[in-house]
Amino acid sequence: MHADLLFVNGHVFTADPAAPRARAVAVRDGRVVAVGDDHDVRDLRGPGTEVVDLAGRLLAPGFQDAHAHPVMGGLERLRCDLSGITDRRGYLDAVAAYAAARPDDEWITGGGWSMDAFPGGTPVKEDLDAIVPDRPVFLPNRDHHSAWVNSAALRVAGITRDTPDPASGRIERDAAGEPTGTLHEGAMALVEPHLPETGHDDYVEALLVAQAHLHSLGITAWQDAILGDYAGHRDVTPVYLDVAASGRLSARVRGALWWDRERGAEQIPDLIARRTAEGGFAAASVKIMLDGVAENFTAAMHEPYLDGCGCVTGNRGIGFVDYAELPRYVTMLDAEGFQVHFHAIGDRAVTAALDAVAAARAANGPSGNRHHVAHIQVVRPQDVPRFAEEGVTANMQPFWACHEPQMDELTIPYLGEERAAWQYPFGALHQAGAPLAMGSDWPVSSPDPIWGIHVAVNRARESGTRPFLPGQALDLATALTAYTAGSARVNHLDDTGTIAPGMLADLVVLDRDPFAAPVEEIAAARAAFTYVAGRQVYAA
Repeated sequence: MHADLLFVNGHVFTADPAAPRARAVAVRDGRVVAVGDDHDVRDLRGPGTEVVDLAGRLLAPGFQDAHAHPVMGGLERLRCDLSGITDRRGYLDAVAAYAAARPDDEWITGGGWSMDAFPGGTPVKEDLDAIVPDRPVFLPNRDHHSAWVNSAALRVAGITRDTPDPASGRIERDAAGEPTGTLHEGAMALVEPHLPETGHDDYVEALLVAQAHLHSLGITAWQDAILGDYAGHRDVTPVYLDVAASGRLSARVRGALWWDRERGAEQIPDLIARRTAEGGFAAASVKIMLDGVAENFTAAMHEPYLDGCGCVTGNRGIGFVDYAELPRYVTMLDAEGFQVHFHAIGDRAVTAALDAVAAARAANGPSGNRHHVAHIQVVRPQDVPRFAEEGVTANMQPFWACHEPQMDELTIPYLGEERAAWQYPFGALHQAGAPLAMGSDWPVSSPDPIWGIHVAVNRARESGTRPFLPGQALDLATALTAYTAGSARVNHLDDTGTIAPGMLADLVVLDRDPFAAPVEEIAAARAAFTYVAGRQVYAA
């Protein structure tokens, strides 16, 4: 029986600890049938076999993003996309050009701006008023935990100096108490109900745009970290089901159903009813967002933030759910077979997630649900070994673990020296035996796995720049394994993530072998071909 597809004359990283490297791979009927040297697959070549000459390039398992928001990313690419810009003037020019090109749009929406482009991380409404005075503007920043609005948007939402801060957010104000044009966390929800409704067809287009972009980066599967009504967006579960049923979903997707922060355990029957699967899509996880982000001081911390002068404040961030009740919620979800996908940035949120999983294990015993904590920015040293002890996967977003203005100007000074050194402890987690997975949180940051792996290994984005806590770096093989086999485990895609006989042929060919070059050059690699079940879904 001949192979449908042969990869020869190259380097193969299998992510299989039993046989981590090889030279050739054979695929038949969408699955790997042989892994070895060129002579091991020679007899599988037939008249209909497609042969891919790797020519020294690297074949690896397809990347899997363990935490992403692809539909949001697709919508941003279709709207006023600010993600590729880095300065205030560039943002204003882009918004002005977008608004001028769409004079009939009721609102200007999109997003992707970076907080470090503005003093204190907070842009002001007057800048937007000067270029779009006649229509409301709503632009979430790149991490979607804050939004930039103009005066028209504030008027539509009825936000004035007398509007109280919601419990889960904050309205940025001037010395007189007037809203300045930046809304944090739950304060965005004051505007979101007034946004134009995004139609089903718009969401479908966004998903297809996102899927094509992710395939171009070598990504074959992902976990969508929010399925539910959130941040002005509708639940996109029907969108995935539609695209899957019509055969247009070429990726494999696991979805995390949104835990409503305004409700408690009474929502669990609703989550059970929403659990579903269609084709390559399965909604079988639950996403619980435990806190905000450090740069706007909403990440939940054990000890208070500092102020600009280094003095202790009274602010420990925001816990978005009742941490005292969280162990009960997670125990119930675990008993129902749900995987729990936690968002935890601050050290208090990380502790709460670990405590909740420990309670579930004590009540239910070990399960195969594979709970995981995403982001893990600040982790107390005493909590690092608990990931392995409780079987909790550390879901890393490695692209963030570097020196950049948002880190150096908006985070480190307000955490203080000791806590700043607890950030993104990838090396310590690996040494402690924690299961590792990787993701991007796109559109918060680039979805390119190669860039994320580069930062995980170098703890810097650019060669020659100062590494961030270099003792927490991972080696290339460990980082690559986390972005393939580790994320496949989190996504419950057990016949993907490694290259071994019997596994699905979800594969990526890189345009070079990053193992053959200095680690400072990892980011130069690009996806040349991407395959799902042996079918090519991208070619450079």
